[in-house]
Amino acid sequence: MPDYIKIDMKTYNRAEHFALFNDCAYPYVGVTVDVDITDFIPRVKAKGYPLFMSIMWCAAKAANSIPEFRRRLLDGEIIEYPSCLTNHTVARADGTFGYCTLDPAMPFEEFLPIALAHQTEIAAGKGLGDMENVLPQIFISTVTNIAFTSVVQPTPIPADSNPRITWGKYRPVNGRQMLPVATLCNHALMDGYHLGRFYEELERELSLFAQPEIRV
Repeated sequence: MPDYIKIDMKTYNRAEHFALFNDCAYPYVGVTVDVDITDFIPRVKAKGYPLFMSIMWCAAKAANSIPEFRRRLLDGEIIEYPSCLTNHTVARADGTFGYCTLDPAMPFEEFLPIALAHQTEIAAGKGLGDMENVLPQIFISTVTNIAFTSVVQPTPIPADSNPRITWGKYRPVNGRQMLPVATLCNHALMDGYHLGRFYEELERELSLFAQPEIRV
């Protein structure tokens, strides 16, 4: 049995929207939003957690909480996974990078040592890294030396349906530390409303992360 369900297009409330955007030469929709991580940073540092992994785990939880971020196109149909992995870029010493697939479904304290070990493996390797079974994945990348206001990403032909989440260097704005977070998703599967929900959930996950009374 497949680990996904098929969306019934006869009852799907976005069937006409899907048809409209699925026919576009460039069917993607994306935004870049400044996310406040002022209070998040000291909690992460106090725990000794790596900032990138902490943000990624929160972003993955936020994305997985929204069904549209777990939906993909397969053979002309819409399918929905119960949860999605992450696939992030890992910088290497020679200036290239490799892809690293992780499962963010487990609690962070269990996730972190597994994630760091596999990331170290990818960093020491060659080639593109993890490139198998990418459909149930959320693509994540960072540009930590640039505080960008927008980002343009390469997309394949024909269009794919994996959400892309990218963040840059955080910077001070009016006394707060703001992190630029960009999303790029297939408009055939979601709208601006769903992107807005992602940012709401991301802010919620960041606010809950590493709180003393909450086990993550």
